[in-house]
Amino acid sequence: MTTPTKPKLLHKIIRERPLVCDGAMGTQLMLSGLEQGSCGEAWNLSHPDRVLAIQRRYVEAGADCLITNTFGGSRLMLRRHGYEPQLAEINRAGARIAREAFGGRRGFVLGDIGPLGAILEPYGDLTVADAQAALEEQAGVLVAAGVDALIIETQTSLEELGIAIDAAKAVNAPCIIASLAYDLSVDGTFYKTMMGVSPEQAAELAEERGAHIIALNCGTGMDMKGAAMVARLYRDHCSLPIMVQPNAGLPVLENLKAVYKQLPADTARAVPEVLAAGAGIIGSCCGSTPEHTREIRRMVDATMAKK
Repeated sequence: MTTPTKPKLLHKIIRERPLVCDGAMGTQLMLSGLEQGSCGEAWNLSHPDRVLAIQRRYVEAGADCLITNTFGGSRLMLRRHGYEPQLAEINRAGARIAREAFGGRRGFVLGDIGPLGAILEPYGDLTVADAQAALEEQAGVLVAAGVDALIIETQTSLEELGIAIDAAKAVNAPCIIASLAYDLSVDGTFYKTMMGVSPEQAAELAEERGAHIIALNCGTGMDMKGAAMVARLYRDHCSLPIMVQPNAGLPVLENLKAVYKQLPADTARAVPEVLAAGAGIIGSCCGSTPEHTREIRRMVDATMAKK
């Protein structure tokens, strides 16, 4: 009797071939009827069909990886909307819907853990113990629900990032992705998070703390060319595989709202540069749509075909 071969872990696979991740979820939910300021994660229970439809469109556009609709799925974030008692159900449903969206095809479900939305002591009221407990609780539900990785995203401080990585390790996450949100400097020459963290610092901490993939997403001025710049810094300061999720270009202000107008083909134009910088997963963030994912897929495939 032969022993079944265990499937390769995500961070092992992307050392062999690049994968494409999905795009924005929040704006897609609002286009599907979510009111601004409402709890999008609760739609995993109240409108699972709409969440599924969004994620299926990303799969049809060529996404290999789907991020669960659980960005604000920690107890601290759900408490603000009155959904804390449904935390386990919301996160389990998020993992289940993403898996269903692949329709039986091979794909990777990334359990999404966003910022806690509070400031750690001594600058704020959130204790390290409470932060650890909240992150570990959500991480545990997602891992038990069968996600292929946890993505700790839109992080801006090394302190919360480190606690989140520790929480993911405590629940034996199969793969831990540490993703930070960087803002472009006024002179356009460098990126740092709003808490002053540089890509070099983030790369070193993520590797030391035990993350499996170092990533970036979102941030003011973070487009695909900016993602290539940060990816090169990551590559030079750690040995971890790299994931990028830049925005669909730079936003413009319309009616006091940030609007992203970059066309999908323009977003994807710098994909070869990102691949050359060492990115193993390429997705997109604010302002992106399944059409952006489709163009990123096309450009990834075209670039790899030339090698």
